[in-house]
Amino acid sequence: MLHLTRIAFACDSYDQLAKRIAERGADGDIRLSTRYRPKRHEELVGGSLYWILKHRLVARCEILGFEEAEGGRTNIVIKAALVPVEPIPRRAHQGWRYLNEADAPQDMAQFTLGGDALPSELTEQLSEIGLV
Repeated sequence: MLHLTRIAFACDSYDQLAKRIAERGADGDIRLSTRYRPKRHEELVGGSLYWILKHRLVARCEILGFEEAEGGRTNIVIKAALVPVEPIPRRAHQGWRYLNEADAPQDMAQFTLGGDALPSELTEQLSEIGLV
C-alpha cells in the first residue's frame, strides 16, 4: 500500500485540524486541489493521506480517488474521517510526498487510558518529550 504526506497548512493543533476536516467534509468526503496528479495515483487509492503538523505525522484520512479539477489541476478525494496516528517526526515540504507502508505510523487506537483516548493536547506534549 502506498500513502501520501501533506502539511496541515495554517493548523496549530490536532483539534484545529479535526475541526477543519469536519467542516469541509459535511458530505462525507473532501477534495484537495493539487497542481499535478501523482504518477503512482492508482497505487494510492485505498491508502491514506497523512497530515504533518508541527513536524510530525499526526493523523490520516483514507484516499478515495483522484479527479480532474478546474484549470488542469487534480483533486485528491479523501474521506472526511480523521484518524489519529502515533506521532512520528517528518520534515516539512511543499505539496505532497509518497510514504511507503513500512514507514507509515500506527493508528493511535493503542494509546488509550482506561478505554478513553488521551486528549490531543496531552498527546502532543507527550510526543514532544518522546513518550508517545
